[in-house]
Amino acid sequence: MSIQVNKISKYYGEQKALNEITFSIKTGEIVGFLGPNGAGKSTLMKILTGYMEPSSGEAFVNGFSLNQDLLKAQKSTGYLPEHNPLYTDMFVREYLAFSSSIYKIPNSRIEEVILQTGLLPEANKKIEQLSKGYRQRVGLANALLHDPEVLILDEPTTGLDPNQLVEIRDLIRETGKTKTIFLSTHIMREVEALCERVIIISKGKIVADKKLADLRDEQVQILEVEFDYRIEEIALKRLPHLLEIKNTGGFVYELVFDTQKDMRSVVFDFAHDNGLKTLQLNRKNKNLENLFSEMTLEK
Repeated sequence: MSIQVNKISKYYGEQKALNEITFSIKTGEIVGFLGPNGAGKSTLMKILTGYMEPSSGEAFVNGFSLNQDLLKAQKSTGYLPEHNPLYTDMFVREYLAFSSSIYKIPNSRIEEVILQTGLLPEANKKIEQLSKGYRQRVGLANALLHDPEVLILDEPTTGLDPNQLVEIRDLIRETGKTKTIFLSTHIMREVEALCERVIIISKGKIVADKKLADLRDEQVQILEVEFDYRIEEIALKRLPHLLEIKNTGGFVYELVFDTQKDMRSVVFDFAHDNGLKTLQLNRKNKNLENLFSEMTLEK
């Protein structure tokens, strides 16, 4: 396993930020780590990179215990924090050379990561002159300098414009062909674009850990139907697989079904059998953002 987390908890005083988090990530996976602000994402990222110790539990990166072999774990990890810490008064190559001297990496590696991250057109500029998208590239280049097996990226696309988003996504996707990537975000579209698997955290607890395809398969089906007059909900409850009924106004009902079978013909036949006319009947499948909201909103 590239990353293994066993019952990690973290307290800030009396506040529990992480509550016995457990999961593992295989080599070569791109895994999205989702949760609302304050859910504990950045706290776990800091623990996995050795910047913070857990209150209890243990984590491993590339088989190295963060409790017992911290330096070995850190040497095999590349980290891009949420707030990309750059020396903005330095030139791009100068900054990467400074970092490579810490890692004791040959200068030839600097040119490799500049090409890999698409920084060549801006490599002779000061970092303060760069756009947010190119600053993120510098952060990724710095994380890749020592050629780590694992990349941990905390909100890597925050604040980027649409064009920059596409560029950074492409860069992460390409990098993921040879690295294990653990990517934190609160944007479900980011996971859809980049990840094969998603771990969702809420209030310090994991509420879902599934392949993205499996999560999609679990989506319920929503139909919006308008009849020509009101019908009692007790009659609607006779519909098979029905989970929920909501009258959204007038004679319009939102029906939620726990099945992947297309229920439109069933609802149409139900209306006919009960002497109703169906004025409209639309399918409104929940998207992943809806599911994320349901899993993370306070009950």
